[in-house]
Amino acid sequence: MAAAVLHFLCGKMAAGKSTLARQLAHEHKAVLLSEDHFLAILFPGEIHSIADYVRYSSRVKDALSQHIVSMLRSGIPVVLDFPANTRRQRQWFRQLVDDAQVAHQLHYLEVPDEVCKTQLKERSRNLPPGAPFTSEAEFDAITKYFEPPLAEEAFNVRVVTRGNGEAGHVQA
Repeated sequence: MAAAVLHFLCGKMAAGKSTLARQLAHEHKAVLLSEDHFLAILFPGEIHSIADYVRYSSRVKDALSQHIVSMLRSGIPVVLDFPANTRRQRQWFRQLVDDAQVAHQLHYLEVPDEVCKTQLKERSRNLPPGAPFTSEAEFDAITKYFEPPLAEEAFNVRVVTRGNGEAGHVQA
């Protein structure tokens, strides 16, 4: 059995993280865990602010951490569709990697704001009636917290770039 790898993603809202996470899970025959899924099931209608999100996201991470480490130690590859969009968020992933003592890959989607906003509008158009959507103002408010990964964080980073009308480009 090949050694397990922890895959996780960094990128602005609507950059394509969830789509890439599904592709990675399929490609690596990995368990895919999605923060959005857990938040929707465990805390329906309870997230109304960034503070709410931070509180509930922390609870989900606390509940799953040991399970994720156990899977990785057992040789099961894992893809986490949880944002690694700030240094603080990335500390959780670092702890998982260190506790499990496994290889990791941080997939950084480097996508311009205009592309993300276009994708956000498209995603919102396909929501069922009454489903919450994210406005450009909310995108801007959340994006101001975004911090690209830095070399000093010592992650194995795979950069995926995409611009207006351009297909994705990967650099290791």
